[in-house]
Amino acid sequence: TFIAARDSRGGWRKVSYADMLTDVRAIAQSLLAYGLSAERPLALLSGNDIEHLQIALGAMYAGIPYCPVSPAYSVMSQDFAKLRHVCEVLQPGLVFVSDAAPFQRAIDAVIPANTPVITVRGQLNGRRQLSFASLLEQPGGSEADAAFMASGPDSIAKFLFTSGSTKLPKAVVTTQRMLCANQQMLLQTFPVFGEEPPVLVDWLPWNHTFGGSHNLGIVLYNGGTFYLDNGKPTVQGFAETLRNLKEISPTAYLTVPKGWEELVNALEQDAELRERFFSRMKLFFFAAAGLSQSIWDRLDRVAEQHCGERIRMMAGLGMTEAAPSCTFT
Repeated sequence: TFIAARDSRGGWRKVSYADMLTDVRAIAQSLLAYGLSAERPLALLSGNDIEHLQIALGAMYAGIPYCPVSPAYSVMSQDFAKLRHVCEVLQPGLVFVSDAAPFQRAIDAVIPANTPVITVRGQLNGRRQLSFASLLEQPGGSEADAAFMASGPDSIAKFLFTSGSTKLPKAVVTTQRMLCANQQMLLQTFPVFGEEPPVLVDWLPWNHTFGGSHNLGIVLYNGGTFYLDNGKPTVQGFAETLRNLKEISPTAYLTVPKGWEELVNALEQDAELRERFFSRMKLFFFAAAGLSQSIWDRLDRVAEQHCGERIRMMAGLGMTEAAPSCTFT
């Protein structure tokens, strides 16, 4: 299994590497018809799901740059200022959303009427709309494979926008060389990823380099399995993360300090969670902010009590422009 996500009945929908490649080649073949390029890339406005990954990999297979955009720019914003800025910079030739309804207002406000929109579910009113299923109707052929073979280390894989915390978000070019070199650096730094295919349970957004380049890349580069966690490290959202971690035992856990804070609170109180979480855990990792000493000490303590030893906690410094890793401690 390459990726798994919860289905509507609460089970896991799983996609194998072979099935993913079949779908990716079909999508690549379909995308080639739209004349997309670095000047007219594919923009993904919705968040993490299987279809998002399929179309992103399909674009890369076809040598078409894509850009995962923060969903908050579309569904939380009232004036769509950041989305408008992103689209003015990108000039996307094709747009993707998983669910039409939550994005209708943003699309109407920002996306030109002649720009096609791909949707997995729902209907957009008054728009040129394509179904995601239609991209899979024809198998990938020689055109898709030729486009794949024409891509090289300096081909643009995607554009990522910085967070825009102080100014408007900045577009950062990510090449195939950057992604591959960074994953090889990670493997040489953490050989554990090559000793056993990594299993991650991960919520981090793919429009950010930590989730979309670092964590997703670790799984893909090393033939692992990515369980898509729809939880978040908030009081309301963390229950879903705990539900997933009680079912799936990751081999490494990589998150932001707030995620570690919520997790250690639960680990200290829940024996069932400890049993599942630590059963094959080899590595802890945090980035994006500092981890307080008190949280670190509590994680060490609960690991020692359950496993008889600490789990090594690694910290990473990186940036979007580095795809992302620079140094580790």
